[in-house]
Amino acid sequence: MEFTSTVEFAHAARRLTRAAGHRGMVGPSFRCPPRLVGVDRTIRRRTDAEGGGAVVSVRVKGRPQAAVLADMIEGVVITNRLVAPEADRLRNELWAHVELGTAAGSTDDRGAA
Repeated sequence: MEFTSTVEFAHAARRLTRAAGHRGMVGPSFRCPPRLVGVDRTIRRRTDAEGGGAVVSVRVKGRPQAAVLADMIEGVVITNRLVAPEADRLRNELWAHVELGTAAGSTDDRGAA
C-alpha cells in the first residue's frame, strides 16, 4: 500500500518527529521529494547556525508505504548519529509506534507520542 496523500506523509512525519523528541532524540524535518533525481532518500544536516538537526527528503510517489516509513525511521537514526545497539532499539521503538498508530487508525495528533 502507498501513501494516498501528502497529508498521510505529513502525519507520519509529525508522529516520528514527536516520538523521537519524547525519547530525547532530535526529530528531523521531513519533506518530499528529494531534490536529487533518481534517489529515494537524502539527508541534509543543518549547521548549528541553522538550528542543528537535519532535513530528511523521501520519495513517496510509486513506493510502498513501508519503504517510505523505513526511510523516514532511518533518517531519525542517522540524524541522531546512532550506532548499534541504540540504533536498533530506536528503530524497533519507532516501528512499534508507527504500527500502533496505523492499527488504531488514529488521526488525532495532539497527544500521540
